[in-house]
Amino acid sequence: MSTHYHVFPNRFRAVLLAALLMFIPVWAADADPRIEALEQEIEELRALIETDPDGRLDELERRLMQLAEQVADLKAGDTAPAGSEPVSSGGLGPAASKVYGVGRGVSLGGYGEMLYENYDSTDEDGSPVSTRDQLDFLRAIIYVGYKFNDRILFNSEIEFEHATTGGSGEVSVEFAYLDFLVRESFNVRAGMVLMPVGFVNELHEPPVFLGARRPYVEQRLLPTTWRENGAGFYGEHGQLSYRAYMTTNLAAVDGVSGGASGFSSSGVRGGRSKGSKSSAEDLAFSGRLDWQPGHGILLGASFVSGNTGQSAVTPGGESIDGRTTMFDIHAQYHRNGIQARALFVDTEIEDVALINEFQGFTGSDSVGESQSGWYGELGYDLLASRTGSRRSLIPYLRYESYDTQEAVPAGFSRNPASEVTVTTVGMAWKPIPQVVLKADWNEISNEAGTGVDQINVALGFLF
Repeated sequence: MSTHYHVFPNRFRAVLLAALLMFIPVWAADADPRIEALEQEIEELRALIETDPDGRLDELERRLMQLAEQVADLKAGDTAPAGSEPVSSGGLGPAASKVYGVGRGVSLGGYGEMLYENYDSTDEDGSPVSTRDQLDFLRAIIYVGYKFNDRILFNSEIEFEHATTGGSGEVSVEFAYLDFLVRESFNVRAGMVLMPVGFVNELHEPPVFLGARRPYVEQRLLPTTWRENGAGFYGEHGQLSYRAYMTTNLAAVDGVSGGASGFSSSGVRGGRSKGSKSSAEDLAFSGRLDWQPGHGILLGASFVSGNTGQSAVTPGGESIDGRTTMFDIHAQYHRNGIQARALFVDTEIEDVALINEFQGFTGSDSVGESQSGWYGELGYDLLASRTGSRRSLIPYLRYESYDTQEAVPAGFSRNPASEVTVTTVGMAWKPIPQVVLKADWNEISNEAGTGVDQINVALGFLF
């Protein structure tokens, strides 16, 4: 605080502060609805002046200057409240949720991330590896929504991956659905939807999660980003929120669903059809329930279950059901600068011997009958105690353990490389809540001794 304020008598300073407090709402009147929160705090300051004009002036001056800075940010066009994270709704990330805040008409949003990966020259056993370092503009996303009226809206995510379709890149629809808004506790959703599993599948915008790369468990076991065609219900009631869908499902074998290559020893990720000519011979039922009792706590669980054989028949004439049941339990704590998450996932697959026969897998190439894993992560915002600050500096630690071949059918063997642990240590810097620079180190180990450590640097944003 500069010293020139103290040359005025206390009574004059009180009158001056009161005048400034009356002027701030006029100055910021054309900002946006968030100004209402600032006006409420201004009223509190006015009350302090009236009750004790002499004893609390230093504190009033400090808080007034903070309010002035916040209003200046809003006038400059910032899109989030000072000191807060962007807001999510409808089970989606903050940028994907923009259409819910529109009165009527078109909404536009998006996110992007660029990733640098630097690989160690040897694996954990000291053998040389040839993996090349790379710098990839990993994703550029456009969200397009349209609110027809207070009851019906459309929302979509279009992904441009790896910068160009002339190389390894592609353009995909990540979701595209209609919402029919009935009431807060019950709404209908139909179209291509994100499966309601884990954390990152629905909340995958880079500033929202810790780590330059998404958690391995949420890539290998929960095949993020996982979307399917179908319909269902969602809503909130008090401290509870839920989503329940009937959709198309994964395809356990190659060639029975558009774009899907089937399950493998590395997991179920290859079974995604990505909404392209998805086989509807076998459907999936999915559900999610979250409880938020307050104080930054979230506890929840989700599941997906259904046959994945998609009416495929082995060369020997046996039909494949391939029932796959996946569930996760998850917990989150986000308060006072602390960001903590924990997640456990388990997947059970039937008819794996038949799936292996259809795919031609032998030995240690088998699909896992049982697959499981977990991770825990912890971060702390070193700038959280700075009142009014919109910046964040978050060191973080994540530990993951997963096995995509926890069990295999008789006559097949486990590949020790499928049992993996990953330790991630890093730092995230957010100059504003919508922009993040993350740098971390992955120590990757597996039972075969072939893990390769890497350093990652990611630039991400949302709007």
